[in-house]
Amino acid sequence: MAHRDYKTILQGLLTGFLVEEDPIKARLEWWLTELMRVEVEARVGAPKGEHSRERKTNYSGYRVRRVRMFISDAHQGIQAAVKKEWLGASWQRCKVHFMRNILARVAHKDKAPLAERLKQIWLQPVRRSAERLAELIIKEYEEKYPEAMRCLEEGLEDSLQFYNFPEIDKRRISSTNVLERTNREIRRRSRVVGVFSSIESYLRLVTAYLIEYTEDWANENAYIKADKLGPLLEQELAQAAN
Repeated sequence: MAHRDYKTILQGLLTGFLVEEDPIKARLEWWLTELMRVEVEARVGAPKGEHSRERKTNYSGYRVRRVRMFISDAHQGIQAAVKKEWLGASWQRCKVHFMRNILARVAHKDKAPLAERLKQIWLQPVRRSAERLAELIIKEYEEKYPEAMRCLEEGLEDSLQFYNFPEIDKRRISSTNVLERTNREIRRRSRVVGVFSSIESYLRLVTAYLIEYTEDWANENAYIKADKLGPLLEQELAQAAN
């Protein structure tokens, strides 16, 4: 709050709250909105709309210091942004979306058995085993479904990037399921309300849930443990120093 124009804040206090039927309640609502906005900006690392390279250092401890992996579907815009703005970061193609892209080119009667075969690719203990299994599936189905197997062959490399991070549970970083689960929870909570009085009320609900979710995830449900990543980060720092 200290970084904002105090004159604008003062003007809002004088002209906004004093005309309300309940000035105290209006002031509390305003402060709640502002605190949530600051919290969101701090968590993300930069105010909405600002470029990542212009992130402010006011929120030390929350800003993004380094990105090692992006997980998404095969959206062309996301791929282009990752390659341009985050050099050195890996892009993991979501295996769930990837399977849907492949099965869209397969007859309905063969979708279920082929889906079971495809799932086994990303459950292999090592990358080489996953590649061998994919090769067998391609040879088995390439004559019947050439387009589907071409899609599998072209996107396989991007869908196996999670094998480069053995210190993290591969089930967590091979798809966007964690994000999808968060979105479903937001929709579930918003449906209970039904009709929101304003956009701000909806944002307050969503922000409050995300703050709570972040705290629970960091303290209890985190699968990216500091004790596992610590040695890896130290090794990278040593390599950078040399």
